[in-house]
Amino acid sequence: MSQLVSAAEILRELVAIPTPSAVSNLPLLRWVEAFLEPRGWRVLLLPYRDQQGVEKANLVARPDEERIDLAFVCHTDTVPYDANWPGALALQERDGQLHGCGSCDVKGSLACFLAAVSSLEPDAIAKGVGLILTADEEIGCKGMEQLLAKDEFRHIRIGSAIVSEPTSLRPGVAGKGYGLAQITVEGREAHSAFPRQGVSAISVAARLIGQIEDSVDSGGAANDLLFDPPRTTLNIGVIEGGTAKNIIPGRCTFLVEWRAVPGESPDRMLRLLRALVEEAQRVAPQAVIKLEGLRVEAGFAPAPRGSLQLRLASLLPGEPTGISFGSEASRVARIADEVIVIGPGDMRSAHSDRECVPVAELEEWTAALSSLLRTGLLQTSQ
Repeated sequence: MSQLVSAAEILRELVAIPTPSAVSNLPLLRWVEAFLEPRGWRVLLLPYRDQQGVEKANLVARPDEERIDLAFVCHTDTVPYDANWPGALALQERDGQLHGCGSCDVKGSLACFLAAVSSLEPDAIAKGVGLILTADEEIGCKGMEQLLAKDEFRHIRIGSAIVSEPTSLRPGVAGKGYGLAQITVEGREAHSAFPRQGVSAISVAARLIGQIEDSVDSGGAANDLLFDPPRTTLNIGVIEGGTAKNIIPGRCTFLVEWRAVPGESPDRMLRLLRALVEEAQRVAPQAVIKLEGLRVEAGFAPAPRGSLQLRLASLLPGEPTGISFGSEASRVARIADEVIVIGPGDMRSAHSDRECVPVAELEEWTAALSSLLRTGLLQTSQ
């Protein structure tokens, strides 16, 4: 019998390995490789270098050479953690929660998968299962894009895929898309004592921002059953402009981010922004306003109730839901017949020094994964 290791024990090891997107994820992948290979899994590392020249890799592990009927997908990177968070890399338990960077997003999910593997003899694991670990999800799913571009995966098909994200163990059967644009306003600098000699880029941008926020709810699709809020949402997350308190600002830029519900054209918001920019330009001809679309990605809609959704319904009590945050699911959907986003923990604690995962959910998800690894997508009364 292989040595049984709990998800909490494994998570302690994984959290101790720093993997913000700015550094290499190879130390964590090597740890996973050393865990899986003695248990009979074949591990393939697919390295690449990111735009900063940092060595990264994706990992694909399988216990056999069968087609991947059931894939477990986890990203390995975390967001940067605050230097004032002394326990970021030292997992701590408080009130039934395990606190640490990446504990729910998504090292907790990976810990559960590895714990489930350790609970089974190699010959007890169903054929056709696989583990896919990726880099750089937090900065635009770049590792997954690297993986899908590989010759080995260009034509691969996966039956069902679990994309690991914290959903409190509710199956995420649909996800919102993602869009990002930058708007730049060029005005004219002047001494603030003589305002008629200048054109305030910040003032023009402020009026445009108000119009954008007032227009976000106009038109578009809605889904009250799966999403809260049920419509496309928008955020002005970054704004920069001006050089000094007594200079009329000659330049202002801001970023507009939106998350579109499935069924809505992913570039509807981009078209709306373009129309608002054109109107703002007519109102303020003395300024120059430019719009640059940076990202437009579709979400994923619910698939027909497939074998994975049915299997999860037999293992877990949570009702299906939609996810409003970004994930690799829309990319995985290119090569999989069915995709579900699920994992322990709540995304509302992630990306902060409050990040934690309930011990009870780790144990529940480990048990569910053990069943899936043992029987695949076949229904079982065990």
